[in-house]
Amino acid sequence: MIKVFLPDGSSRMVPPGSTSMDVARNISEGLARNVLAAKVNNLVVDAERTLPDGAHLQLLTWNDEEGKSTLWHSSAHLMAEALEVHFPGIKLAIGPPVKNGFYYDVDFMDHTFSEKDLERVEQTMKDLAKLKQPFVRKEVTKADAIAYFTEKQDPYKLELINELEDGTITFYHQGNFTDLCRGPHLPDTGHIKAIKLLSIAGAYWRGDEKNKQLTRIYGITFPKNTELTEFLEKLEEAKKRDHRKLGKELELFTFSQKVGQGLPLWLPKGAALRDRLEQFLKKAQKAAGYQQVITPHIANKELYVTSGHYEKYGADSFQPIRTPDPNEEFYLKPMNCPHHCEIFKSKPRSYRELPTRFAEFGTVYRYEQSGELHGLTRVRGFTQDDAHIFCTPEQVKEEFKKVIEIVLYVLKTLSFENFTAQISLRDQENRSKYIGSDENWLKAEQAIIEATEEMQLPTKVAYGEAAFYGPKLDFMVEDALGREWQLGTIQVDYNLPERFELEYIGADNQKHRPVMIHRAPFGSMERFVAVLIEHCAGDFPLWLTSDQFIILPVSEKYNDYAQKVLELLKNSDIRGLVDERNEKVGKKIRDAEVNKYPFMLVVGEKEAETASLSVRQRGVGDLGSMGVSNFEMLVLSEIEKELIIKK
Repeated sequence: MIKVFLPDGSSRMVPPGSTSMDVARNISEGLARNVLAAKVNNLVVDAERTLPDGAHLQLLTWNDEEGKSTLWHSSAHLMAEALEVHFPGIKLAIGPPVKNGFYYDVDFMDHTFSEKDLERVEQTMKDLAKLKQPFVRKEVTKADAIAYFTEKQDPYKLELINELEDGTITFYHQGNFTDLCRGPHLPDTGHIKAIKLLSIAGAYWRGDEKNKQLTRIYGITFPKNTELTEFLEKLEEAKKRDHRKLGKELELFTFSQKVGQGLPLWLPKGAALRDRLEQFLKKAQKAAGYQQVITPHIANKELYVTSGHYEKYGADSFQPIRTPDPNEEFYLKPMNCPHHCEIFKSKPRSYRELPTRFAEFGTVYRYEQSGELHGLTRVRGFTQDDAHIFCTPEQVKEEFKKVIEIVLYVLKTLSFENFTAQISLRDQENRSKYIGSDENWLKAEQAIIEATEEMQLPTKVAYGEAAFYGPKLDFMVEDALGREWQLGTIQVDYNLPERFELEYIGADNQKHRPVMIHRAPFGSMERFVAVLIEHCAGDFPLWLTSDQFIILPVSEKYNDYAQKVLELLKNSDIRGLVDERNEKVGKKIRDAEVNKYPFMLVVGEKEAETASLSVRQRGVGDLGSMGVSNFEMLVLSEIEKELIIKK
């Protein structure tokens, strides 16, 4: 007999050769029916793989992220099988699970494929799933793998195989389909009950524009039809909240092909919204001891060579800017931190000056492939609410905690109540992506972990997600539809101060190296505004909204009174306008609701005679009649409530 340890601390004795599924059946048949995969000694594997003696076993179901990922990975294989039924001879590239579902990149060769083909492929997937075809894993030699895909004339799989080592290659087979894959997969296709193919897009092989463009097919599956129904309802709501749609309707931003892809143009209302967000954060930063700085949009190549950014990202950046001097080469600024290092270095520093906190709303430029651009969430030019704190090693943890407080203040003020703080660490195996010593990395990682524990933040660890110069804390925020977005970030960096040879004179009168903390509570203004639009469906908090009220005269003869009220409220820094159209007041109210004005002020004969307003609040209804000064106090009181959040 062999011994297997379970997550609750208990153990089970099972016969040699037992699988995770055997253990599940030993516990209960009901559990076994829901097992999708297993985590054995912290590695996710097929539930039908044989267990070693002393294994630590976690049975994975739909309630586990790894369980969902396994079902979606297997669904990608099922879709590939269905595609080969309808389009023989196609070449398959890669088909991974993603955050919500899966995709497969396909070279359709001489076939044509469009949105109208999704339904019949989807139906074939449903028919194949009902057959409960088992997913069978097979270890193959590199020679056999090459021979198999040479016969299939699949250049994509052959390219992948050539990068693998012999003895590490596995195939998975289900029904009439075989794929190169490391797994894991479901016990059988019968677990896939509800299927929806969502969309198609273009995708370059391996994300390189120099390679052939493939067709990427997105889909999602569930173990129950009710879950698919719920997902599709959320998808419809997401379409209504799409920031690209609402941004156009609310006249916040636009794009122009003549200006260039991924370069947003902020319209007056959008620029005002951004400015209010900036002023909000600047006020909080000033109270926390930050100093505002400004840096140029370009810099000499040598700045980014020193920082290490050129080595890591130079090939994927915008092309260099050349001057009449053949020895000069400039780059569009891809990040602000090297500039802030030079500001710190501009004069001798004493330990008495630390921590020194430089803040900047700095616009940066990064080349993104055209297929990856998406509204404001993925752009080529964006503004970071950036700041860099230079401190002593002893100050790191306390400064880190203070930054967390600012991030929490921002999230709570804007009603992002559900979030997880992701501790993003180095890849445990591939260290070539990073700069700096192991000693400095360990110190930085420890400071983040201790700070989050002391702040009692809900956290998760993500290996391989660190910046190349240091670990970070990323705030993964859930919006109103339950979607997760990465917004604010805080990073601890021992490496850039070394590369820039930053120094301060300590209490011992000796030179010391400061530690650098990078932080951006919004992340970027563009992405934050996009997420905020979708989170609140364009119904911004009162303090942020472009026009806080609209005055609706019941007829043209009350326009003068409406203008008088408008001037009085403007003097109190309350924003609004008058609807002077020759329309019935009912239509004006309906239009005001559609355009999301927080307050509607109806004025007619009675209001003009008594110097009052008939007030309606969006989402609340009729508030009755009140004087102009009372309405002013109402608005200011509402704004104060929104902004005075626990700091």
